[in-house]
Formats: sequence, structure tokens, C-alpha cells
Amino acid sequence: MKPIYTLILFLFIGIPLNAQTVCSAESRERLEIALDLLKDLDSEKLSINELVVEIGKSFQGTPYVEKTLEIPGPEQLVIDLQGVDCTTYLETVVTLAKIAKMGEATFEAFENELEKVRYRDGKNEGYPSRLHYFSDWIYVNQQKGMLQDMSQAIGGSPYPNKPTFMSENPQFYPQLSNREYVEQLQNIEAGIGLREYYFIPKDQISQLESKIQSGDLIAITTSLSNLDMVHVGFAVEQNGRIHLMHASSANKEVEISEKPLHDYLAANRSQSGIMVARLINPSSN
Repeated sequence: MKPIYTLILFLFIGIPLNAQTVCSAESRERLEIALDLLKDLDSEKLSINELVVEIGKSFQGTPYVEKTLEIPGPEQLVIDLQGVDCTTYLETVVTLAKIAKMGEATFEAFENELEKVRYRDGKNEGYPSRLHYFSDWIYVNQQKGMLQDMSQAIGGSPYPNKPTFMSENPQFYPQLSNREYVEQLQNIEAGIGLREYYFIPKDQISQLESKIQSGDLIAITTSLSNLDMVHVGFAVEQNGRIHLMHASSANKEVEISEKPLHDYLAANRSQSGIMVARLINPSSN
């Protein structure tokens, strides 16, 4: 039995595994529930995409909360499952699916893999090391062998991608009061702008959706010239159509879109199409 003072400490502040991790007692409890779910899934027989769908569905109804990673002070690995935005939801589900395939359903494994997914070199080395632009997130994690960008193979078209929003609008990001961080982000943005990217224009999604698999990562591109993506989630097949499983800012919770993905994008002028990425089984890395 744990000493009473240890229990009190856990209940009020949680037990971070290292000095750079922040996880409340409530989020730790929610994560333990998710880890127990992994133990009930047949991770050896299920593909990583199938795991993504099962794990992702278990978060339905989780509240949508913005900017949970933007905490004061030095950059820390934030684990917050009480409320998620579209990116933290995706990262959480991807990380859980990865550790399930690795057979390591522990808090420590989740913490280590989340850091690898979220940061450029797989390590928190300060605010600029976080993968802020999702097109960069896809590219860097493909270089790590974690996933494959399927956008071109599915039939995508070249996507002009030169994001500059963050460095042009530091007033929206408290951490960018540090001019050195702004300069580092400008260099990152310039690097992104030199790469070749592909996307599926939204008017072509219905023609190509048969090539998208349940559990694929979906990143919604934008017609805005200084941004790359405006939303992310997962593909889920329902009644022969691909829908979006995501943390919805409109409905304020994790859900599966009522409309198929093609129809979901059709009404939004700023959403121009999608990029598609597919996870790779960790054992094959």
C-alpha cells in the first residue's frame, strides 16, 4: 500500500516521470483507462490502422479544448487527456496505437513515444523543436520511419506549401516574445517551403476515397497562402464512405463526422483538400 502522503501528492499534482513532463492526476487516470483498453485489444492480430480506429473511437465525447500545450515557462511535454484539440487527439491516438503494437502499454512507454512523435528529433529541445506545422509533422515523422505520406500515391496534385503564419503573427504565441524563437521558426518555415508536397483537392475526394483506408491520418489543407493545414483527424469508413473521426471545434468534442469527408469539406471555402498519411507498424521500422 502506498503511504498516505504519496496518494495525496498523486491526487493533487500527478506524478510526472521526468522534469519536462506535465500530466495532471485526472489526465493520468484517463490515460490509465486507455492503457487498460490496449490490454484488452488483440494488438498482435489487429493492424495499426485497425488499432487507431478502435482507440480513436474510445475517446468519443472527450471535450474539445484549445491550446492545452501552451503553458507558461519552458517547453514541457504536456499530457492532457481531459480535453483535446485536433492535433493532441491525433497524437494521443497515434502514440497509443504505436505502444500497443510494441507490446508496451505503460505510462513510461506512452511518455517516451509521445515525445518522439511531437518533436523534431524525437526529443523536447525547446519550443521551436515542437512540430508546429502539420505538413512538417508528416514529413519529419516519415523521415523517422513512423508513417508514409500517401497523398501522391493516392492520386494527389502538387500542393504549394509555404507557411509563414507563426513567424508573421508572433503576437498570438506568448513563447514567440523570444525573438530567437521567431528566427528559428522562420528557418523552419523556409525549409518547409523548399519541399514538394501533394494533396487531394476536395472536389476529387469522392473519386479517390476508395484508396483511403480506415485509420489513415487526414490533414485538411487550406486555400490560405500562409498556412498549411487547418484541421486533422482520422479516416473512418462507414456505409462504404470515408468519414472524419476528429476533435471537432464546432461541436466541442471528439466525434465521427455525420457527413462523408467529401461533403464535410465541400461547404468550407478555406478548406481546399486533404493530405493522407498511413502509419507503419513499429516492428517494421
